[in-house]
Amino acid sequence: MRSQQEHQVQGYDADKSLMRRWLSAPRYWGHALVDLIYPPSCLMCGAGVGAEGGLCAACWRDVPFIEKPYCQRLGTPFPFDHGGELVSPQAIAHPPVFAQARAVARYEGPARALVHGLKYSDRHDLVQPMAAWMARAGTELLSQSDLLVPVPLHWTRLFRRRFNQAALLAEAIAAQSGHEVAARALKRVKRTRPQFGLSRNERAHNLQGAFRPDPAFPVLGRSVLLIDDVFTTGATANAAAARLLRAGAASVSLLTFACVAQAP
Repeated sequence: MRSQQEHQVQGYDADKSLMRRWLSAPRYWGHALVDLIYPPSCLMCGAGVGAEGGLCAACWRDVPFIEKPYCQRLGTPFPFDHGGELVSPQAIAHPPVFAQARAVARYEGPARALVHGLKYSDRHDLVQPMAAWMARAGTELLSQSDLLVPVPLHWTRLFRRRFNQAALLAEAIAAQSGHEVAARALKRVKRTRPQFGLSRNERAHNLQGAFRPDPAFPVLGRSVLLIDDVFTTGATANAAAARLLRAGAASVSLLTFACVAQAP
């Protein structure tokens, strides 16, 4: 009889445990219901995928991810490994103000489409996966930094676009990595004309005086990691880094989702 009661108690406990799991998992069942009604789809083509925020196999193969070997300063890829610490001719001829830069992919194909989807089509569903890829690509830079600062927009452009994609990515990376983010540490105080078609000197002149650090968010002695969506010539990042260093930052590096890869 004792054995039968023990079995009954065990059965009751098992039932309670099962009920507890059911009652304590409304979020799980909510997600499951949403996935049933709206199955997870590829961020690029809409094909079915195993989990939300992913790419299908075909689109994943097409993303021009940047892997080693790459330039230690600019993060731009090399076609093959020359051995040792690689520095591109561009970094040698025009050393950047920032210490290092890293990017997830070359700014072409699907990577370009993802950047444009976030920036111009309000695809905020891209923020979390893009930030996760950036956090992986920038693991080394994140370990060396203690403050994330997004590259700011001028207020007129922010008013038209309604959001700063760099700030969204910085907040998402900070949430994943545990870093502090200071979205207002740097202000864009000068409305600059588009950089497209300008020479290197014209770009630098265009951005002269464009940024100003906010004293309310001091960067003195901090190791800053600038966050942006795209790294093209480096003129914007150089101007921002120069202002942060003048404000007392110990170091400044750059992490972006994509970069324009020039031939080494």
